[in-house]
Amino acid sequence: MRRRGFLTATLLTLSPPTARVVRAAPAPVVLELFTSQGCSSCPPADALLEELARQSGIIGLAWHVDYWNSLGWRDPYASRAWTERQTTYAKYLGSEVYTPALVVNGAVMVVGSDKAAVRRAIDAAAPPPVAVTLRRTASGLEAEVAAIPTPVTGMLVIYDPEQATQVDAGENRGRRLVEYRVVREVITLDALPPRVALPMVPARRGAVLLVQDASWHIVGAVDLPADQGA
Repeated sequence: MRRRGFLTATLLTLSPPTARVVRAAPAPVVLELFTSQGCSSCPPADALLEELARQSGIIGLAWHVDYWNSLGWRDPYASRAWTERQTTYAKYLGSEVYTPALVVNGAVMVVGSDKAAVRRAIDAAAPPPVAVTLRRTASGLEAEVAAIPTPVTGMLVIYDPEQATQVDAGENRGRRLVEYRVVREVITLDALPPRVALPMVPARRGAVLLVQDASWHIVGAVDLPADQGA
């Protein structure tokens, strides 16, 4: 496990990017892995995320942080915004910022390669109470969100199902890393009406809609897998 100092948290905003049928997850468990290609402890966590995300009811996302980029290898999928997301979680959950770290439903952070701890966290996770659906349309995506009694924010997370990288420096030098559900772009939604139109997502990318409350707990989530037909 690798630990790094805290960074100042800021708001997460990114740009849109192309666009199958209604998918609904009534009570998913959302696993957010904070990882880096520069960290030799991370590949087992990347593999565990892939294993778990294949299971019904599990939504996995891999956020590549940037605080390893100055230590020999620059992760091509790393973003300062992803680091800021982890830092905000650390603040709410009373945790340190480290890799590999896995956040479960926005409510607990555990070591992402510790299979037993991850399993316990999944088993203990409270199901998100808000029903969310997400579908492809001719012009983009359309989301539907059930009535929400408390203030929430939404986030459309666009990801690559799988990426392979030959690493030529740093702790993983000489290794070919295969990583899964790699976050590439984010669209934040400050307002969530019952129905909202969203931009298209590239056919070979998937999308996850996350709904979070003021404490950053996941209260609704749905995964729209990549359309492999184009």
